[in-house]
Amino acid sequence: MAGGGNAIRGSRVGAGPMGEAERGEAAPRQVVTYFCANLHRSVITFAVEATAPESWDCPKCGLPAGLDSENAPPAPKNEPYKTHLAYVKERRSDKEAEVILDEAIKLLRSRRKSGEVIF
Repeated sequence: MAGGGNAIRGSRVGAGPMGEAERGEAAPRQVVTYFCANLHRSVITFAVEATAPESWDCPKCGLPAGLDSENAPPAPKNEPYKTHLAYVKERRSDKEAEVILDEAIKLLRSRRKSGEVIF
């Protein structure tokens, strides 16, 4: 057998030079351009019936992109991770925390004395 004569020939589903007549006509589309703060321009295609959103995440940098090339949406503020304790400290002063802790300790000690809490 000479080289490669037994290769399977054919095409996969959807491949080949088929025209629109065989696939059906494409749905009507609208093209919308979005602009981000990094001056990226993203062209997104939607169905004509669809309402294009006011903003779109830029596929290049991830920032929000808007329809106005002169006034791109600002980048969102990235707030650092806060622990539960940090949030509590925002709501309570150290003095308030001491009062609450003292009340909790007194309640726990009284429950232990009565035998309600064993640890």
